[in-house]
Amino acid sequence: MGPGNAVETLAGLLLLFVVPGYAVTRAVFPEWRMRGENALRRGVEVLTLSFVLSVSLTVLLGYVLLSAFSGGFSAAWSDPLLEATLAAVTLVAGSVAYLRGAFARVPPIPPRWTEEEPGEEGAWEVTVELDRLAREERRLEHDLRRIGADPERTRALRSSLEGVRAERESLERRREAEIGA
Repeated sequence: MGPGNAVETLAGLLLLFVVPGYAVTRAVFPEWRMRGENALRRGVEVLTLSFVLSVSLTVLLGYVLLSAFSGGFSAAWSDPLLEATLAAVTLVAGSVAYLRGAFARVPPIPPRWTEEEPGEEGAWEVTVELDRLAREERRLEHDLRRIGADPERTRALRSSLEGVRAERESLERRREAEIGA
């Protein structure tokens, strides 16, 4: 296997398993950025979508090409019909992604239809915050039982506990009012 074959193999694998799906993913989700605190999660999402979409596009386009040509086609560089079709899909999707701002420094504003109605946003985040406050409340109660006879520390822990309880109750009341409205 010479260096030309290795390059050809790498290019073919990228064209079949990564590049078309990446272009389509960026065209569909131009606001996704792989930076900041969610970079790893977003990178895994993009990589997974790229792989799945590339394989799906390869199978779909292969089927269409087999159906369109009675003699079939050869998936090789000597008869690059499938590769040319995948490259065309990649170029079109990449152009759409570029026009939608996927490669711009500042992400585009997400479409209006992705915004949630009032009262529906953050249900998961509210639940997570309520769980965090409940854990903090239990920790403070445990510290109060364990602390002994230190009045200064007891006063500080009771104050913190009252603040956590007030925050939790306020969050629960606000959430119930949003759901009831």
